[in-house]
Amino acid sequence: MDRKTAGRLFQKLSRRFPEARSELQYDTRFQLLVAVILSAQATDISVNAATRTLFPECPTPEAMLKAGEKVLLRHIRRIGLAPTKAKNVIKTCRILLEQYGGEVPEDRDALESLPGVGRKTANVVLNEGFGHPTIAVDTHVFRLSNRTGLAPSKNTVETENRLLEIIPEKWKMNAHRYLIMQGRYVCKAKNYNCSECVIVKECEFHDKHFEAAAPVKSKS
Repeated sequence: MDRKTAGRLFQKLSRRFPEARSELQYDTRFQLLVAVILSAQATDISVNAATRTLFPECPTPEAMLKAGEKVLLRHIRRIGLAPTKAKNVIKTCRILLEQYGGEVPEDRDALESLPGVGRKTANVVLNEGFGHPTIAVDTHVFRLSNRTGLAPSKNTVETENRLLEIIPEKWKMNAHRYLIMQGRYVCKAKNYNCSECVIVKECEFHDKHFEAAAPVKSKS
């Protein structure tokens, strides 16, 4: 896909999802970091359900570390991989306090050095928390980048780099949010319906699927 077509694609997605933003609930950068760590292989709904009780009790790294792993696990036990995530969050809290004065670092390498934080998580924190035009490649972004022909690639890092190359500057800040919303609610992995897609003309997918509109019932 060329840069001009990509620009039209994101312009249309911006109109389709004018309020596109992370669906994770948080008040601070620290809470954003914790929420994104917890969201790995879990839904935003399940994470929000957990943090709704966790964050009021443990709003800061100090409070989280003081509460300890058992208390944290009690709040997040219904989230996938909860034991491992609890250990990682507690370790991260300790590092934030010992090395960064309790603040979330505004640096990719520093973020990726934290337990439970990978490239996608770091990109989300830099984008959502600090306003950097980074692109977080999750399963939706990866699928749509390949399916639409926007940035065909074999892995997420390659996808990220290709997206950064092709996406016009004005759309980079919100690009992954638009793709996530499109992938979550329209261009799903299965049962996708191209009839509901606003970027169907720009999309290069070879196996588009259109559902016929339901017949209008006669009033007579």
